[in-house]
Amino acid sequence: MRVRVWAAAVLGGVVDLALGVVTGLVALVLLAALAVCAVPLVAGVAGPWARVRRAVAGVAGFHAGRVLGAGRRVGGRREVVWLAVHAVAGPAPVVVLGAMVAALEYVLLRVQPVEASGLNTFALSVATAAMAVVVVLAVPVLRRGQALLARRLLSGVGARERIRELAASRAAVVDARAAELRRIERDLHDGAQAKLVAIRMQLGLARGAGDLEQVRAMIDEAREVAGEALAELRDLVRGLHPPVLADRGLAGAIEASALLCPMPVEVDIDLPGRVPAPVESAVYFAAAEALTNVAKHSGASRAWVRLRYGDGVVRLVVGDDGRGGVRRDAGGGVRGIEERLSVFDGSLAVSSPAGGPTVLTMEVPCVLS
Repeated sequence: MRVRVWAAAVLGGVVDLALGVVTGLVALVLLAALAVCAVPLVAGVAGPWARVRRAVAGVAGFHAGRVLGAGRRVGGRREVVWLAVHAVAGPAPVVVLGAMVAALEYVLLRVQPVEASGLNTFALSVATAAMAVVVVLAVPVLRRGQALLARRLLSGVGARERIRELAASRAAVVDARAAELRRIERDLHDGAQAKLVAIRMQLGLARGAGDLEQVRAMIDEAREVAGEALAELRDLVRGLHPPVLADRGLAGAIEASALLCPMPVEVDIDLPGRVPAPVESAVYFAAAEALTNVAKHSGASRAWVRLRYGDGVVRLVVGDDGRGGVRRDAGGGVRGIEERLSVFDGSLAVSSPAGGPTVLTMEVPCVLS
């Protein structure tokens, strides 16, 4: 068993080093592209620079996801610094391993002892075996070295950038809470309160009526309005914290939300434990909002929901085969989902080319109970 684990570690190290070479060469190309695009940027033409910076962010985010785990963010300046370092550090381990393998091949196949003796043959064999062991052990060592270097360069944003993120997140929370309070106040004023006033009037009229049938009709009407008011209050409470979320957890609540969609929704959920209540509520409402947007705007014939947990991150994917073209407009549903998740240091990735499909990937770090 230990041999298998060791062999898998060596094989994984070789794959990671090979991937480091590829991303290192890509980093070198992007570094040259940044240098070329700096000239039109000085002249006020920012289009090429912005496109290359998006490519840099994508490569850095991919590498950060491999080294640091999903859900980790990279700061803007750190991306460029990592790019310059990785353009050299990416191919370097393979160059070192290549030199070591070449030395091993030279000793194994080309070095011949001057005097053929058992002692010389033994010494040469020991040297060859030692070099082979060094080559094999160098793979995980170089792999860890690259991971440590990337972790130092990509392990989050700087203090000032983090403060700005937290301030923006706090402002978004305050705005969202104020908007939610205004919505509750409006729903109570225009809905339940108006119906309760109508009930009071109906009962006042019934009290002064002389005809028994008229009194009964007014009481029946007041009873019907009271039922409507009760239903509105239940909907309002359900919007604050759905009972199904408390009873069945996040998985059951998302399944129930998917059943309300007017189109088929494929649900695939695998959670090994219970998500903390605040994160659970945020992820549920994000999923519900995403499915509502699919039903209202996408024109899709089907949708799908994937919920997973790994590396300390809850990952929710909501997709559809609709027309695509989803944007992060201020005040839109997607922007609201992003602000809701940002409270818990979550992230939202949107892939929605014209013609579809649309895929929203939401990640929130948390610890399951």
